[in-house]
Amino acid sequence: MERDYCLVAILMINRLASRVTILVAAILLISSKVFAQNYIPPRTIDGQPDLQGIWQAVGTANWNIQDHSAQVGMPAGQGVVVGNEIPYQSWAAEQRDENRENRLRDDTEANCKMVGVPRITYMPYPFQIFQTSDQIVMIYEWVHTIRNIYMEGERLPGPIEWYMGDSRGHWEGDTLVVDVTHFTGETWFDRAGNFHSPSLRVTERYTRTGPDHLLYEVTIDDPDVFTEPWQMSMPLYRRIEKNVRVLEFECYALAEDDIAQ
Repeated sequence: MERDYCLVAILMINRLASRVTILVAAILLISSKVFAQNYIPPRTIDGQPDLQGIWQAVGTANWNIQDHSAQVGMPAGQGVVVGNEIPYQSWAAEQRDENRENRLRDDTEANCKMVGVPRITYMPYPFQIFQTSDQIVMIYEWVHTIRNIYMEGERLPGPIEWYMGDSRGHWEGDTLVVDVTHFTGETWFDRAGNFHSPSLRVTERYTRTGPDHLLYEVTIDDPDVFTEPWQMSMPLYRRIEKNVRVLEFECYALAEDDIAQ
C-alpha cells in the first residue's frame, strides 16, 4: 500500500514538474517576443534600421533543415522548418530521397559551388552586411560569395538562372524584406537533398530583435515542387570577438590539397 502511495506521489510530482516546465518555457517565449517588439534598433544615417556587422547562424540546418538524428559526419539537430514538414509533391519527395543518396556527387556544396538563397545564410560560416540607402551587400566566407540586394530599380526580365538569384529589397517598418527570384535548379536547401526548381521564389525577412540578434524568417514558394508555400525561421547571432572579420574558405584549393595528399 505504501508503495502504491509513493508511486502516485511520484506521478503527481512529475506531472507538476512538467506543467511548471511548460509554463516557464511559455513565459520565456512570450518575454522574448515582447522584448523583440519593444527593441528599438540603431539607425543608419538614412534613418533605416542598421543591420551592419558580422553575423552567423548557429545550428545544423546546413546538414538538414528538418529535425534529424546524428549520423556519421552529421550532428543531431532541431529543424528550422516551421512545423517541421515540407509539403513536397509526391514525385518531388522521391527526388529528394534520390538526392540524399547522391549528395556527395550532386550537392553544389560538395562541388565547391555557390549554394544559393536561403542556404548561404545558415552555412556554418559567418557573413558580413554592408548597408547604404540604395543597396545592401552581403559577403560570405563560402567560396567568395557576394550578394547585392537592390533597394531601387526594376528586376531584370527573365528567365535567368543564377545561383544566388536576383534580390530586391524594401523596408516594412523595421524589417528588411527581400524578394528573390531567377534561380538555377542546381542548388539545394541542405545536404539532405531538400531541393527546388528554377521557379523558386524566396521571401526573406531580417529583423533586429536585440543588440546582437537578428530574426531570419524565410517563405519558400515553388509550385513546381511543393503543394503550398512553407517557412523557415531561425536567429542569427552577431560575432563580437575582438577584431573579428570574414575570412576565406577557398573550397577548390582545399579540395585539390586533399587529392594531392
